[in-house]
Amino acid sequence: QVQLVESGGGLVQSGDSLRLSCAGSGRTFSSYAMGWFRQAPGKEREFVTAMTWNGGRTLYADSVKGRFTISKDNSKNTVYLRMSSLKPEDTAVYYCAATTNGYLITAVAGNYAYWGQGTQVTVSS
Repeated sequence: QVQLVESGGGLVQSGDSLRLSCAGSGRTFSSYAMGWFRQAPGKEREFVTAMTWNGGRTLYADSVKGRFTISKDNSKNTVYLRMSSLKPEDTAVYYCAATTNGYLITAVAGNYAYWGQGTQVTVSS
């Protein structure tokens, strides 16, 4: 069983930067591909970004491309989401997700077996 715990959310102003962390448990966490999703109030959960287990490939939603960066430190069992030039429309609960298929890079939530509890990001204008 893999547990994922997000942290780093908060209230920021438009244009600010923020880094989210997702700490994973388990000795095989380093082999997992990872993703970040978000869900705004009254909206469906949407894909943000994903990466293969070693960061060799990444995928970004058009809405965050050039502003967000996903990375992973396998020595710390942690995946990060660096967010810059934040906009009010980035306000959402952000979730990290993991799949045991380390080479899978996917925007489909159903392909991820493990999810964190989410961390709130609020961007004020």
